Amino acid sequence: MGFFNKLFGKNKKKEQEEEGIAEAYGAEQTPDGDAVPDAGEDVPSVADTEEEGGLTPEEEAAAEAAENAFFEERPDIANEDRVAEEVRLEMEQEEMREAREQAEQAQEAPASADAPAEEVAEETTEETAEEPAAEQIQPEEEKRSFWGRLKSGLTKTRNALFAPVDNLLKSFVKVDEDFLEELEEILISADVGMSATEEILDQLRARIKDGRLKEKEQVMGALREIMTDMIGESEPLKLDTTPSVLLVIGVNGAGKTTSIGKISKRLRLAGKKVVVAAADTFRAAAIDQLAVWCERAGVEMVRQNEGSDPAAVVFDAIAVAKKRSADVLIIDTAGRLQNKKNLMNELAKIDRVIDRELPGAARETLLVLDATTGQNAVSQAREFSQAAHITGITLNKLDGTAKGGIIISIKKELNIPVKFVGVGEKIDDMQAFDPQDFVKALFEE
Repeated sequence: MGFFNKLFGKNKKKEQEEEGIAEAYGAEQTPDGDAVPDAGEDVPSVADTEEEGGLTPEEEAAAEAAENAFFEERPDIANEDRVAEEVRLEMEQEEMREAREQAEQAQEAPASADAPAEEVAEETTEETAEEPAAEQIQPEEEKRSFWGRLKSGLTKTRNALFAPVDNLLKSFVKVDEDFLEELEEILISADVGMSATEEILDQLRARIKDGRLKEKEQVMGALREIMTDMIGESEPLKLDTTPSVLLVIGVNGAGKTTSIGKISKRLRLAGKKVVVAAADTFRAAAIDQLAVWCERAGVEMVRQNEGSDPAAVVFDAIAVAKKRSADVLIIDTAGRLQNKKNLMNELAKIDRVIDRELPGAARETLLVLDATTGQNAVSQAREFSQAAHITGITLNKLDGTAKGGIIISIKKELNIPVKFVGVGEKIDDMQAFDPQDFVKALFEE
Protein backbone atom coordinates (compact mmCIF):
# COMPACT_ATOMS: atom_id res chain seq x y z
CA MET A 1 0.00 0.00 0.00
CA GLY A 2 1.06 3.59 -0.56
CA PHE A 3 0.75 6.88 1.23
CA PHE A 4 -3.05 7.16 1.18
CA ASN A 5 -3.41 3.66 2.54
CA LYS A 6 -1.05 4.48 5.42
CA LEU A 7 -2.88 7.74 6.01
CA PHE A 8 -6.30 6.07 6.06
CA GLY A 9 -4.93 3.37 8.34
CA LYS A 10 -3.57 5.95 10.84
CA ASN A 11 -6.84 7.85 10.86
CA LYS A 12 -8.73 4.61 11.38
CA LYS A 13 -6.47 3.64 14.27
CA LYS A 14 -6.91 7.08 15.85
CA GLU A 15 -10.71 6.77 15.57
CA GLN A 16 -10.54 3.40 17.30
CA GLU A 17 -8.53 4.83 20.17
CA GLU A 18 -10.86 7.80 20.53
CA GLU A 19 -13.92 5.54 20.60
CA GLY A 20 -12.32 3.53 23.45
CA ILE A 21 -12.14 0.17 21.69
CA ALA A 22 -9.24 -0.83 23.94
CA GLU A 23 -11.34 -0.15 27.05
CA ALA A 24 -14.14 -2.27 25.61
CA TYR A 25 -11.76 -5.25 25.77
CA GLY A 26 -11.53 -5.02 29.53
CA ALA A 27 -9.17 -3.52 32.15
CA GLU A 28 -6.63 -6.35 32.05
CA GLN A 29 -3.59 -6.14 29.80
CA THR A 30 -0.88 -8.42 28.55
CA PRO A 31 2.74 -7.82 29.62
CA ASP A 32 3.21 -5.94 26.33
CA GLY A 33 0.46 -3.51 27.28
CA ASP A 34 -2.20 -4.92 24.86
CA ALA A 35 -5.76 -5.11 26.13
CA VAL A 36 -7.03 -8.61 26.88
CA PRO A 37 -10.56 -9.16 25.47
CA ASP A 38 -13.29 -10.88 27.37
CA ALA A 39 -14.02 -14.52 26.58
CA GLY A 40 -16.24 -15.09 23.57
CA GLU A 41 -15.73 -11.59 22.27
CA ASP A 42 -15.02 -10.95 18.57
CA VAL A 43 -11.42 -9.78 18.20
CA PRO A 44 -10.05 -8.22 15.01
CA SER A 45 -7.18 -10.20 13.53
CA VAL A 46 -3.60 -8.92 13.58
CA ALA A 47 -3.77 -8.45 9.83
CA ASP A 48 -6.85 -6.26 10.21
CA THR A 49 -5.66 -4.13 13.14
CA GLU A 50 -1.87 -3.75 12.86
CA GLU A 51 -0.56 -4.69 9.43
CA GLU A 52 -3.33 -2.89 7.52
CA GLY A 53 -4.03 -0.22 10.14
CA GLY A 54 -7.52 -1.61 10.84
CA LEU A 55 -8.95 -0.94 7.28
CA THR A 56 -11.91 -2.85 5.96
CA PRO A 57 -11.65 -4.23 2.39
CA GLU A 58 -13.88 -1.39 1.15
CA GLU A 59 -11.68 1.26 2.82
CA GLU A 60 -8.55 -0.38 1.48
CA ALA A 61 -9.90 -0.30 -2.09
CA ALA A 62 -10.94 3.35 -1.70
CA ALA A 63 -7.49 4.29 -0.46
CA GLU A 64 -5.78 2.53 -3.37
CA ALA A 65 -8.12 4.22 -5.87
CA ALA A 66 -7.45 7.64 -4.33
CA GLU A 67 -3.72 7.04 -4.53
CA ASN A 68 -3.85 6.03 -8.22
CA ALA A 69 -6.05 9.04 -9.04
CA PHE A 70 -3.59 11.35 -7.31
CA PHE A 71 -0.62 10.20 -9.35
CA GLU A 72 -2.64 10.14 -12.58
CA GLU A 73 -3.22 13.87 -12.06
CA ARG A 74 0.56 14.34 -11.56
CA PRO A 75 2.18 12.86 -14.73
CA ASP A 76 5.35 14.81 -13.90
CA ILE A 77 6.09 12.37 -11.08
CA ALA A 78 7.85 9.35 -12.55
CA ASN A 79 7.16 5.88 -11.23
CA GLU A 80 10.62 5.67 -9.65
CA ASP A 81 9.91 8.91 -7.73
CA ARG A 82 6.61 7.79 -6.30
CA VAL A 83 8.16 6.25 -3.21
CA ALA A 84 10.10 9.42 -2.43
CA GLU A 85 6.95 11.49 -2.98
CA GLU A 86 5.00 9.23 -0.66
CA VAL A 87 7.63 9.69 2.04
CA ARG A 88 7.57 13.47 1.58
CA LEU A 89 3.78 13.64 1.82
CA GLU A 90 3.77 11.39 4.85
CA MET A 91 6.35 13.59 6.62
CA GLU A 92 4.28 16.69 5.88
CA GLN A 93 1.22 14.99 7.28
CA GLU A 94 3.18 13.98 10.41
CA GLU A 95 4.38 17.54 10.94
CA MET A 96 0.85 18.86 10.59
CA ARG A 97 -0.38 16.31 13.11
CA GLU A 98 2.32 17.22 15.65
CA ALA A 99 1.61 20.93 15.25
CA ARG A 100 -2.09 20.29 15.81
CA GLU A 101 -1.43 18.25 18.95
CA GLN A 102 0.87 20.93 20.38
CA ALA A 103 -1.79 23.56 19.75
CA GLU A 104 -4.40 21.42 21.48
CA GLN A 105 -2.12 20.89 24.50
CA ALA A 106 -1.42 24.62 24.74
CA GLN A 107 -5.17 25.31 24.82
CA GLU A 108 -5.87 22.60 27.40
CA ALA A 109 -3.02 23.55 29.78
CA PRO A 110 -4.59 26.69 31.34
CA ALA A 111 -7.96 24.98 31.64
CA SER A 112 -6.49 21.97 33.47
CA ALA A 113 -4.46 24.09 35.87
CA ASP A 114 -6.07 24.96 39.19
CA ALA A 115 -4.14 28.23 39.54
CA PRO A 116 -4.28 31.20 37.15
CA ALA A 117 -1.54 31.58 34.56
CA GLU A 118 0.07 34.38 36.58
CA GLU A 119 0.37 32.10 39.62
CA VAL A 120 1.83 29.29 37.53
CA ALA A 121 4.43 31.68 36.18
CA GLU A 122 5.30 32.76 39.71
CA GLU A 123 5.67 29.14 40.88
CA THR A 124 7.94 28.35 37.95
CA THR A 125 10.08 31.35 38.74
CA GLU A 126 10.40 30.28 42.37
CA GLU A 127 11.42 26.74 41.41
CA THR A 128 14.08 27.87 39.00
CA ALA A 129 15.44 30.53 41.32
CA GLU A 130 16.82 28.16 43.98
CA GLU A 131 20.41 29.04 43.02
CA PRO A 132 21.01 32.80 43.12
CA ALA A 133 23.11 34.12 40.30
CA ALA A 134 26.80 34.65 40.85
CA GLU A 135 27.90 37.97 42.29
CA GLN A 136 24.38 38.71 43.55
CA ILE A 137 24.80 37.80 47.19
CA GLN A 138 24.63 41.43 48.31
CA PRO A 139 21.96 43.30 46.36
CA GLU A 140 20.69 46.58 47.79
CA GLU A 141 17.73 44.96 49.55
CA GLU A 142 19.92 42.38 51.27
CA LYS A 143 22.46 45.03 52.21
CA ARG A 144 19.74 47.16 53.75
CA SER A 145 18.40 44.12 55.56
CA PHE A 146 21.81 43.29 57.00
CA TRP A 147 22.39 46.94 57.89
CA GLY A 148 19.21 46.77 59.96
CA ARG A 149 20.40 43.61 61.67
CA LEU A 150 23.85 45.09 62.25
CA LYS A 151 22.37 48.22 63.78
CA SER A 152 20.07 46.11 65.95
CA GLY A 153 22.90 43.73 66.85
CA LEU A 154 25.09 46.59 68.02
CA THR A 155 22.40 47.97 70.31
CA LYS A 156 24.21 46.91 73.50
CA THR A 157 27.53 48.32 72.34
CA ARG A 158 25.84 51.51 71.14
CA ASN A 159 24.11 51.90 74.52
CA ALA A 160 27.47 51.45 76.24
CA LEU A 161 29.18 54.01 74.01
CA PHE A 162 26.83 56.43 72.29
CA ALA A 163 24.36 57.02 75.14
CA PRO A 164 27.04 57.75 77.82
CA VAL A 165 28.92 60.06 75.45
CA ASP A 166 25.66 61.85 74.65
CA ASN A 167 24.92 62.28 78.37
CA LEU A 168 28.48 63.45 78.91
CA LEU A 169 28.08 66.15 76.29
CA LYS A 170 24.93 67.37 78.01
CA SER A 171 26.69 67.75 81.35
CA PHE A 172 29.77 69.59 80.07
CA VAL A 173 29.85 73.14 78.79
CA LYS A 174 33.06 72.74 76.78
CA VAL A 175 35.51 70.07 75.67
CA ASP A 176 38.36 70.17 78.16
CA GLU A 177 40.67 67.77 79.98
CA ASP A 178 37.98 66.82 82.50
CA PHE A 179 35.70 65.94 79.61
CA LEU A 180 38.41 63.77 78.03
CA GLU A 181 38.97 61.89 81.29
CA GLU A 182 35.29 61.01 81.48
CA LEU A 183 35.34 59.98 77.83
CA GLU A 184 38.30 57.70 78.51
CA GLU A 185 36.31 55.70 81.04
CA ILE A 186 33.41 55.30 78.59
CA LEU A 187 35.67 54.03 75.77
CA ILE A 188 37.43 51.53 78.03
CA SER A 189 34.10 50.21 79.35
CA ALA A 190 33.04 49.55 75.73
CA ASP A 191 36.23 47.45 75.33
CA VAL A 192 37.84 49.80 72.86
CA GLY A 193 41.07 48.95 74.69
CA MET A 194 43.63 51.05 76.55
CA SER A 195 45.99 51.53 73.63
CA ALA A 196 43.22 52.46 71.17
CA THR A 197 41.59 54.74 73.74
CA GLU A 198 44.83 56.64 74.30
CA GLU A 199 45.22 57.19 70.56
CA ILE A 200 41.65 58.45 70.25
CA LEU A 201 42.16 60.94 73.08
CA ASP A 202 45.49 62.09 71.63
CA GLN A 203 43.82 62.83 68.30
CA LEU A 204 41.00 64.71 70.04
CA ARG A 205 43.56 66.80 71.93
CA ALA A 206 45.34 67.58 68.66
CA ARG A 207 42.07 68.76 67.12
CA ILE A 208 41.33 70.93 70.14
CA LYS A 209 44.81 72.45 69.98
CA ASP A 210 44.68 73.37 66.28
CA GLY A 211 41.15 74.71 66.53
CA ARG A 212 39.30 71.97 64.61
CA LEU A 213 37.33 70.93 67.71
CA LYS A 214 35.83 73.95 69.46
CA GLU A 215 32.24 73.02 70.27
CA LYS A 216 31.06 69.95 72.17
CA GLU A 217 28.59 69.23 69.37
CA GLN A 218 31.56 68.40 67.17
CA VAL A 219 32.74 65.56 69.43
CA MET A 220 30.48 62.85 67.97
CA GLY A 221 31.57 63.60 64.41
CA ALA A 222 35.24 63.66 65.46
CA LEU A 223 34.91 60.30 67.23
CA ARG A 224 33.31 58.73 64.16
CA GLU A 225 36.09 59.98 61.89
CA ILE A 226 38.89 58.86 64.23
CA MET A 227 37.43 55.37 64.79
CA THR A 228 36.79 54.83 61.09
CA ASP A 229 40.37 55.81 60.26
CA MET A 230 41.74 53.54 63.00
CA ILE A 231 39.85 50.51 61.72
CA GLY A 232 40.94 51.22 58.16
CA GLU A 233 39.55 49.97 54.88
CA SER A 234 37.70 46.67 54.53
CA GLU A 235 39.82 43.78 53.26
CA PRO A 236 37.92 41.02 51.44
CA LEU A 237 39.18 37.46 51.21
CA LYS A 238 41.94 36.95 48.66
CA LEU A 239 40.84 33.98 46.58
CA ASP A 240 42.93 34.42 43.45
CA THR A 241 43.73 30.79 42.60
CA THR A 242 41.71 27.66 41.87
CA PRO A 243 41.49 26.30 44.40
CA SER A 244 42.23 28.86 47.08
CA VAL A 245 42.63 27.71 50.68
CA LEU A 246 40.85 29.13 53.72
CA LEU A 247 42.21 27.76 57.01
CA VAL A 248 39.83 28.41 59.93
CA ILE A 249 41.16 28.40 63.50
CA GLY A 250 39.77 29.38 66.89
CA VAL A 251 39.00 28.04 70.35
CA ASN A 252 36.07 25.72 70.89
CA GLY A 253 32.88 27.66 71.58
CA ALA A 254 33.84 30.76 69.59
CA GLY A 255 31.50 29.78 66.75
CA LYS A 256 34.06 28.27 64.38
CA THR A 257 31.73 25.60 62.95
CA THR A 258 28.83 28.01 62.37
CA SER A 259 31.20 30.54 60.79
CA ILE A 260 32.41 27.93 58.29
CA GLY A 261 28.80 27.15 57.35
CA LYS A 262 27.89 30.82 56.92
CA ILE A 263 31.01 31.69 54.92
CA SER A 264 30.54 28.58 52.75
CA LYS A 265 27.04 29.68 51.83
CA ARG A 266 28.19 33.22 51.01
CA LEU A 267 30.89 31.84 48.71
CA ARG A 268 28.47 29.40 47.05
CA LEU A 269 25.97 32.18 46.39
CA ALA A 270 28.81 34.19 44.87
CA GLY A 271 29.23 31.43 42.29
CA LYS A 272 32.10 29.61 44.01
CA LYS A 273 32.34 25.84 44.24
CA VAL A 274 33.32 25.04 47.84
CA VAL A 275 34.76 21.92 49.49
CA VAL A 276 35.10 21.73 53.29
CA ALA A 277 37.65 19.58 55.10
CA ALA A 278 36.50 18.35 58.53
CA ALA A 279 39.98 18.37 60.07
CA ASP A 280 38.80 19.01 63.64
CA THR A 281 38.92 15.30 64.40
CA PHE A 282 39.59 15.53 68.15
CA ARG A 283 36.47 17.19 69.52
CA ALA A 284 33.50 14.89 70.03
CA ALA A 285 30.69 15.48 67.51
CA ALA A 286 32.65 18.25 65.75
CA ILE A 287 32.44 16.42 62.41
CA ASP A 288 28.71 15.78 62.71
CA GLN A 289 28.03 19.41 63.60
CA LEU A 290 30.05 20.60 60.63
CA ALA A 291 28.19 18.17 58.37
CA VAL A 292 24.87 19.78 59.37
CA TRP A 293 26.12 23.27 58.52
CA CYS A 294 27.64 22.12 55.22
CA GLU A 295 24.30 20.59 54.27
CA ARG A 296 22.56 23.88 55.08
CA ALA A 297 25.11 25.77 53.01
CA GLY A 298 24.83 23.30 50.11
CA VAL A 299 28.55 22.47 49.94
CA GLU A 300 30.51 19.22 49.93
CA MET A 301 32.36 18.03 53.04
CA VAL A 302 35.29 15.58 53.23
CA ARG A 303 35.59 13.63 56.48
CA GLN A 304 37.26 10.72 58.20
CA ASN A 305 36.59 9.00 61.50
CA GLU A 306 36.93 10.82 64.80
CA GLY A 307 40.53 10.78 65.99
CA SER A 308 42.00 10.59 62.48
CA ASP A 309 45.08 12.56 61.52
CA PRO A 310 43.91 16.09 60.53
CA ALA A 311 46.63 16.32 57.87
CA ALA A 312 45.29 13.11 56.28
CA VAL A 313 41.82 14.66 56.08
CA VAL A 314 43.33 17.74 54.42
CA PHE A 315 45.16 15.52 51.93
CA ASP A 316 41.90 13.78 50.97
CA ALA A 317 40.05 17.10 50.76
CA ILE A 318 42.68 18.54 48.41
CA ALA A 319 42.25 15.52 46.13
CA VAL A 320 38.47 16.05 46.11
CA ALA A 321 38.86 19.79 45.49
CA LYS A 322 41.08 19.09 42.49
CA LYS A 323 38.70 16.46 41.13
CA ARG A 324 35.66 18.76 41.52
CA SER A 325 37.56 21.80 40.17
CA ALA A 326 36.58 23.59 43.38
CA ASP A 327 37.23 27.31 43.75
CA VAL A 328 37.72 27.29 47.52
CA LEU A 329 38.87 24.67 50.03
CA ILE A 330 37.87 25.53 53.60
CA ILE A 331 39.72 23.64 56.34
CA ASP A 332 38.32 23.32 59.85
CA THR A 333 40.95 22.79 62.56
CA ALA A 334 40.96 21.79 66.21
CA GLY A 335 40.71 24.66 68.69
CA ARG A 336 43.31 23.63 71.26
CA LEU A 337 44.86 26.84 72.48
CA GLN A 338 45.55 25.38 75.92
CA ASN A 339 48.44 23.41 74.42
CA LYS A 340 50.01 25.82 71.96
CA LYS A 341 52.81 23.42 71.08
CA ASN A 342 50.38 20.75 69.84
CA LEU A 343 48.44 23.39 67.92
CA MET A 344 51.57 24.69 66.24
CA ASN A 345 52.69 21.17 65.31
CA GLU A 346 49.28 20.34 63.87
CA LEU A 347 49.09 23.54 61.81
CA ALA A 348 52.66 23.07 60.59
CA LYS A 349 51.80 19.55 59.40
CA ILE A 350 48.71 20.84 57.57
CA ASP A 351 50.82 23.62 56.02
CA ARG A 352 53.29 21.06 54.64
CA VAL A 353 50.49 19.05 53.02
CA ILE A 354 49.04 22.20 51.41
CA ASP A 355 52.46 23.37 50.20
CA ARG A 356 53.17 19.97 48.64
CA GLU A 357 49.74 19.33 47.07
CA LEU A 358 48.73 22.92 46.18
CA PRO A 359 51.94 24.86 45.55
CA GLY A 360 51.29 28.54 44.91
CA ALA A 361 47.65 28.42 46.07
CA ALA A 362 46.21 31.63 47.54
CA ARG A 363 45.79 31.14 51.28
CA GLU A 364 43.91 32.85 54.09
CA THR A 365 44.06 31.97 57.79
CA LEU A 366 40.88 33.17 59.49
CA LEU A 367 40.67 33.39 63.28
CA VAL A 368 37.17 33.10 64.75
CA LEU A 369 36.58 35.10 67.95
CA ASP A 370 33.64 35.48 70.32
CA ALA A 371 32.87 39.18 70.81
CA THR A 372 31.21 38.51 74.18
CA THR A 373 34.62 37.66 75.70
CA GLY A 374 35.82 41.24 75.24
CA GLN A 375 39.53 41.77 75.87
CA ASN A 376 39.97 38.02 76.31
CA ALA A 377 39.31 37.73 72.56
CA VAL A 378 42.21 40.12 71.96
CA SER A 379 44.42 37.86 74.13
CA GLN A 380 43.32 34.83 72.09
CA ALA A 381 44.19 36.64 68.87
CA ARG A 382 47.61 37.46 70.24
CA GLU A 383 48.25 33.82 71.25
CA PHE A 384 47.01 32.38 67.96
CA SER A 385 49.09 34.85 65.98
CA GLN A 386 52.17 33.23 67.53
CA ALA A 387 51.07 29.81 66.25
CA ALA A 388 49.88 30.86 62.78
CA HIS A 389 50.05 33.75 60.34
CA ILE A 390 46.53 35.15 60.76
CA THR A 391 45.28 37.14 57.77
CA GLY A 392 41.81 38.00 59.05
CA ILE A 393 39.30 37.71 61.87
CA THR A 394 35.66 36.69 62.06
CA LEU A 395 33.97 38.30 65.05
CA ASN A 396 30.85 36.44 66.17
CA LYS A 397 28.00 37.26 68.55
CA LEU A 398 28.19 41.04 68.24
CA ASP A 399 24.45 41.07 68.92
CA GLY A 400 24.93 39.63 72.41
CA THR A 401 27.50 41.97 73.88
CA ALA A 402 28.28 45.59 74.80
CA LYS A 403 31.94 44.95 73.96
CA GLY A 404 31.88 45.51 70.21
CA GLY A 405 34.68 48.03 70.62
CA ILE A 406 37.22 45.21 70.56
CA ILE A 407 37.22 45.52 66.75
CA ILE A 408 39.11 48.79 67.20
CA SER A 409 41.35 47.21 69.82
CA ILE A 410 42.24 44.23 67.63
CA LYS A 411 43.14 46.43 64.70
CA LYS A 412 45.18 48.80 66.86
CA GLU A 413 47.11 46.22 68.90
CA LEU A 414 47.55 43.39 66.36
CA ASN A 415 46.96 45.10 63.00
CA ILE A 416 44.77 42.16 61.92
CA PRO A 417 41.77 43.14 59.78
CA VAL A 418 38.26 41.99 60.69
CA LYS A 419 36.84 40.35 57.57
CA PHE A 420 33.45 39.04 58.78
CA VAL A 421 31.03 39.93 61.55
CA GLY A 422 28.15 37.84 62.84
CA VAL A 423 25.00 39.37 64.37
CA GLY A 424 22.83 36.28 64.81
CA GLU A 425 22.56 32.51 64.73
CA LYS A 426 20.93 32.11 61.30
CA ILE A 427 23.01 31.08 58.30
CA ASP A 428 22.47 34.50 56.69
CA ASP A 429 23.44 36.49 59.81
CA MET A 430 27.03 37.03 58.72
CA GLN A 431 28.37 39.73 56.45
CA ALA A 432 31.67 41.02 55.14
CA PHE A 433 32.89 43.67 57.55
CA ASP A 434 32.43 47.27 56.47
CA PRO A 435 34.25 49.74 58.81
CA GLN A 436 32.06 52.69 57.84
CA ASP A 437 28.82 50.77 58.41
CA PHE A 438 30.14 49.49 61.73
CA VAL A 439 31.02 52.92 63.11
CA LYS A 440 27.82 54.39 61.67
CA ALA A 441 25.80 51.74 63.49
CA LEU A 442 27.56 52.64 66.74
CA PHE A 443 26.63 56.31 66.55
CA GLU A 444 23.14 56.26 65.04
CA GLU A 445 20.06 55.87 67.21
